Amino acid sequence: MIHSSAHIDASAEIDEGVSIGPYSVIGPNVKIKSGTVIEGNAFVHKNTFIGKDNLIYPFASVGGDPQDLKYQGEDTFLEIGDQNEIREGSTINRGTVQENGKTIIGNNNLLMAYTHVAHDCILEDDIVMTNNAGVAGVVKVGRGARLSGFTLVHQFCHIGSYSFSALGTIITKDVPAYVRVSGNPAIPRGLNTVGIQRQNLSKEAMDALKESYKILYLRKNKLKDAKLEIISKFKNIKEMDLFIESISNTERSIVR
Repeated sequence: MIHSSAHIDASAEIDEGVSIGPYSVIGPNVKIKSGTVIEGNAFVHKNTFIGKDNLIYPFASVGGDPQDLKYQGEDTFLEIGDQNEIREGSTINRGTVQENGKTIIGNNNLLMAYTHVAHDCILEDDIVMTNNAGVAGVVKVGRGARLSGFTLVHQFCHIGSYSFSALGTIITKDVPAYVRVSGNPAIPRGLNTVGIQRQNLSKEAMDALKESYKILYLRKNKLKDAKLEIISKFKNIKEMDLFIESISNTERSIVR
């Protein structure tokens, strides 16, 4: 159902089964798939694709121009997958031509009120961003990560899958998968045991993660040496791939 007071651009493609509430605005070149609900007073800007069964709350701003001084009005894009919940006052910006040209939100994510996702970010699946958390441009957030309220992430950082940041954490370097961080700047506080338990990892993988954390953080190894030791010991355990990748493919180094 589309409310009579909603404004829909003529170029927008709205599937049957989409609900758009009063006074919401749907801009040009927007595509919205079936089952998605956009409540009243929300704004979906141009060049935005929204998949199935999403729920977008009032005063969310989805697909707005990137907040980047290099942006000069080029056509850039936002893609949102399925079954995401975007709460009141949240903002998600499109990409820039200098980077990916596209911001990507995966599936089954919860962006609580007043969260911000900047240009060219990639959020995978099953992520929770709690109220007022924000990620700067070109940040990648891995599957199942949890960013607590008022967490702020510096541009270009990678947040590892199933990691956890505590309230008010300021992240300026990459966070490895499964690691729990807090503070300003963020420092490691142990493994995210709750997130690990939810993955039903094998005992072998659990033991490998615990040993890897000790090698990386508790034994005063140089970072290069710690990485080599972890890879050498655990590269044949498939469930360790996420952790090994998150400490190997880093441009900003990792929290320590």
